[in-house]
Amino acid sequence: MIIVPIKENEPIDKALKKFKKKFERTGVIRELRRRQTFEKKSVTRRQQVLRARYRDMMQRTEVI
Repeated sequence: MIIVPIKENEPIDKALKKFKKKFERTGVIRELRRRQTFEKKSVTRRQQVLRARYRDMMQRTEVI
C-alpha cells in the first residue's frame, strides 16, 4: 500500500504527482506487462546477454 503524506494546504496536483512517482518506483505496471505474455527462458537469457554486451560497450567508450 502506498502512503503519500500530504502537508496542510498542499495542492492535490502535487500530492498526485508524489503518488505517481512512488507508484512508478514500485514497478507494478512493468511487472504486469512482463507477465502478460510468456517468454521462453532462452529468449530471456539472450536479451540479458545482449543488454550486458551493450552496457559493456558503452562503458568502454566512456573510458576512452
